[in-house]
Amino acid sequence: MTGEAIAIIPARFSSTRLPGKPLLPLGSFPLIIHVMHKAEQASSISRVFVATDDHRIAEVVEQHGGTAILTSPTAKSGTDRVAEAAARFDASIIVNVQGDEPLIEPSTIDAAIRPLIDDPSLLVSTTSEPIDTVDDVLNPNVVKVVTDRRGFGLYFSRSPLPYPRGGRGNLEETLRSDSSLLSRYRKHTGLYAYRRSFLDEFSRMDPTPLEITEGLEQLRMLENGHKIKVVEVEHRSIGIDTEQDYYRVKKLIEESIK
Repeated sequence: MTGEAIAIIPARFSSTRLPGKPLLPLGSFPLIIHVMHKAEQASSISRVFVATDDHRIAEVVEQHGGTAILTSPTAKSGTDRVAEAAARFDASIIVNVQGDEPLIEPSTIDAAIRPLIDDPSLLVSTTSEPIDTVDDVLNPNVVKVVTDRRGFGLYFSRSPLPYPRGGRGNLEETLRSDSSLLSRYRKHTGLYAYRRSFLDEFSRMDPTPLEITEGLEQLRMLENGHKIKVVEVEHRSIGIDTEQDYYRVKKLIEESIK
């Protein structure tokens, strides 16, 4: 598979807030199968795999015609799990598709891959989407990203980023009183396309202070001096981090198949 792009979806059964999250039912399929189907529809992807530490997830994936790879239960992060699975293949581009994003568009996956195809010097790329509500700006489960003028990530944070100076002292009041401020916020989709060589390097890096503080593995890249290309897309996805997220997405999917 040299020269190809493959997608690997990390999925673990243990979750503090939503145990067994990958197998939660959403309409006709479990969550992980929705993500798998979306990745399979991306035109840039040659094959899709689910990397998991749990036989229950692997069995469901195989039952739905997918390919599961059992990985170590001690992986430090989703990307470390992806790197472990990717070691079995020689594809030049490895795409980490988040296992809790059932509404991700195949075109978003293609958009993340495009920069690595166009520019051989790039090592990793990801995507961002607009933030439409003040609640999402303030929500720590919605990761914010700011970029430089060339579209490279300056920082990723669970905190509101940027913080508007000169407001009324209350951030929520400031944002609600000036709707134009929302256009300055972007949500990090959490999708990564890696050059194979860089994924291998990343998996050998130790977790870094900012990564540990924010709980965001992409900060490990920035703290080690690497650039992350951030492609802006317009589609809004919804990651399932909480029970509230789950029921919101469940309702959207059930309404779409009526």
